[in-house]
Amino acid sequence: MADVEQPIVGAEPSPLKPKKLITLVPLIFLIYFEVAGGPYGEEPAVQAAGPFYALLGFLIFPFIWSIPEALITAELSTTFTGNGGFVLWAQRAFGPFFGSLMGSWKFLSGVINVAAYPVLCIGYVEKMFPVLQSGWPRIVAIVAAILVLAFVNYLGLNIVGYAAVILGLISLSPFILMCLIAIPKIRPKRWLSLGQPGVKKNWNLFFNTLFWNLNFWDNISTLAGEVDKPGKAFPVALPVAVTITCLSYLLPLFAVTGAVDVPQAEWGSGFHATAAELIAGKWLKIWLEIGAALSAIGLYEAQLSSCSFQILGMAELGILPKFFATRSKWFHTPWVGIIVPTALTIGVSFLQFTDIISSANFIYSLSMLLEFSSFLRLRYKMPELERPYRIPMRLPLLCVFCLIPCVFLVLLMVIATRTVYMVSGLMTAGAILWFLMMWQLRKHNCCVFVVDQGHQASTNQPNS
Repeated sequence: MADVEQPIVGAEPSPLKPKKLITLVPLIFLIYFEVAGGPYGEEPAVQAAGPFYALLGFLIFPFIWSIPEALITAELSTTFTGNGGFVLWAQRAFGPFFGSLMGSWKFLSGVINVAAYPVLCIGYVEKMFPVLQSGWPRIVAIVAAILVLAFVNYLGLNIVGYAAVILGLISLSPFILMCLIAIPKIRPKRWLSLGQPGVKKNWNLFFNTLFWNLNFWDNISTLAGEVDKPGKAFPVALPVAVTITCLSYLLPLFAVTGAVDVPQAEWGSGFHATAAELIAGKWLKIWLEIGAALSAIGLYEAQLSSCSFQILGMAELGILPKFFATRSKWFHTPWVGIIVPTALTIGVSFLQFTDIISSANFIYSLSMLLEFSSFLRLRYKMPELERPYRIPMRLPLLCVFCLIPCVFLVLLMVIATRTVYMVSGLMTAGAILWFLMMWQLRKHNCCVFVVDQGHQASTNQPNS
């Protein structure tokens, strides 16, 4: 049997850890940046289907997707309070193979998602410094941004948490001001527009825009082991974050669609900055662009934290070698878990990865189907387990509750392109091979693995 030590069981944080670092208010804003970071990126919904459908989508979709995902995250994060989140849930429900598969799917989609934010941040900064638009200055700027932001993550979750609060308030402030200035200019009949005559609806873009902007509520679960009083914090923080996020999308959308009359084609990503200039002047446009750059920083920091603690949690569960659970002596942050996604982010940032991003969405959808299944399985398998927060439904009704978002996931996957199927298939095959490689390393004593006692017997079999 592999060289192991007894055990850091994923269900509970280690008693050797210092005082928990994330309190309620930073937790709310970390969740906010895991998901949204502001209404940046909602504009293509109007371009795809017109103002009425965009407003209707952002009103209804939270009930179809965001609220179910957030409630499940609240129940499972308060029940299994170790780091690793959704990986821990899948392992407890179905065993180590599915825990590893969940971890690989989430990690791949997460790294690709994180890689977009430094590029987005530089994209806003280059408007003020055109030298960064191309060539080696752009390359240096992107790499420097990634390394600096990764170092901030290394300094500790308390810094990342309170930075999220400050960045959230600053990035939202120009939208609050824009909404107030827009009120006298609003014409409610514009909200009822179904789009320009002759412009074909792009439902694929429409639904993917909704999905992208109202997703990733479960990312915060990978930090559950670092949250102060998680049984009380998560049930409060998640509903508050859902409310802030939905209002941050809806209010600017109501304000801009009601106050600005422009061709539907102009509603591309970044149109809110143009709308700010039309409503209030160039000064507000500049302020909003600065807010967008700060929002990208907040998104990167929050999601890098999620990736790094996912890796740490997977090591604590024995899915990865113990080395990946190594923490800094000074800041108690998982420095190995920070280095791995940071290195991958640098590489991915320079790819033309439209199809890869679509594939990341596809494998994220697969992981969410596994997550909903894990939730239902745990309710069936462990009905008497103490749950500090419990969704007030019995199992049959919970199946219906989970069925609605699952139908949406399947719909998104059905309309994917052939290239997306191929890339996603290769990623999944790689995830399976990774599990088999880790099993061989454990079997032949090549690495030290922590043993998760709940599945110690099953981890000795590759098909468990």
